[in-house]
Amino acid sequence: MTDAIGLTAGFLTTISFVPQVVKIWRSASARDISYGMYACFIAGVSLWLCYGLAIAALPLVMNNAIVLVLAITIIALKYRFERARGPNVG
Repeated sequence: MTDAIGLTAGFLTTISFVPQVVKIWRSASARDISYGMYACFIAGVSLWLCYGLAIAALPLVMNNAIVLVLAITIIALKYRFERARGPNVG
């Protein structure tokens, strides 16, 4: 039961990033995304992933691995679109 709660909570928080990735991709803009916030977030998620691996907690490992990929995707898209248009263009 505990793992089911963890998997459900993780699933819900993980899929919350999908609309942001889709919006950035469709609009070809991530102007309002903060590199600093995402750097801290990626560091925190990476540590949660390490913690999950250390205690062998499948919900932590699965969800944080996916969130890490999505967060890195958002930053990569931001970089890509800024580079293509210049940093001051939306």
